[in-house]
Amino acid sequence: MSFSFFIHYGLHFIAPFFISYYLLKDKWLRVYTIFILSMLVDLDHLLANPIFDQNRCSINFHPLHSYYAICIYLMMLFFKKTRIIGIALLFHMITDAIDCWI
Repeated sequence: MSFSFFIHYGLHFIAPFFISYYLLKDKWLRVYTIFILSMLVDLDHLLANPIFDQNRCSINFHPLHSYYAICIYLMMLFFKKTRIIGIALLFHMITDAIDCWI
């Protein structure tokens, strides 16, 4: 397994745990669950052919990883009820963007 594999999945699973636990101790489990559920945006990969391409940048390729979707995720930050979801989705996009740079 490559270095980028560990970075990618570490940012998807381990970093959200520390973010949730250390920044929002009183509701860390709920926040961590939202971070994990934010990975459902990867279902848009099923629309691509091939479904998985290690060298493809997800950002602005898949519909839920598009700049338009990212703008919606940014707007979610302005509303208390959607703020954590927006943060989780934006963190997911940052994690996927790192793959484009490595």
